Amino acid sequence: MQRRMLSKEDEAAAGNDEKEVRREDQDKINKFSRLHQRETSLEEELKGKAKDKEDLEEISNELELADEDEKVSYKIGDAFVMLPLAEVQELLSNSSSKIEDSVSVTEDKLRSTREEMESLKVDLYARFGKSINLET
Repeated sequence: MQRRMLSKEDEAAAGNDEKEVRREDQDKINKFSRLHQRETSLEEELKGKAKDKEDLEEISNELELADEDEKVSYKIGDAFVMLPLAEVQELLSNSSSKIEDSVSVTEDKLRSTREEMESLKVDLYARFGKSINLET
């Protein structure tokens, strides 16, 4: 494939397609950028919570094999406490429920962020066409 320079006519025609960026357009572009950063952050947060939930399920499965009379180490803050198996299973169940609730809230935030991004994409692509790239 051979490269060539634009002729003066092609250069003039290409220059006519450019639109001036107004203040409101720049505000929308900035908002899209902030939303994209938030989306990335929320996705990372969801991955971390999914890993935590998986770990809790794995621990719960391991504890099902333990003897009911046995005391089990349970981490509270930075300390480990010896607790009865039934109490530890209840605490793990509560922790798992909290993580599920947290995942649900984070997914709702992610969904609303993506909806807002799509709305901004429509507006900005309508104004600038192929002159702007908002694909993430």
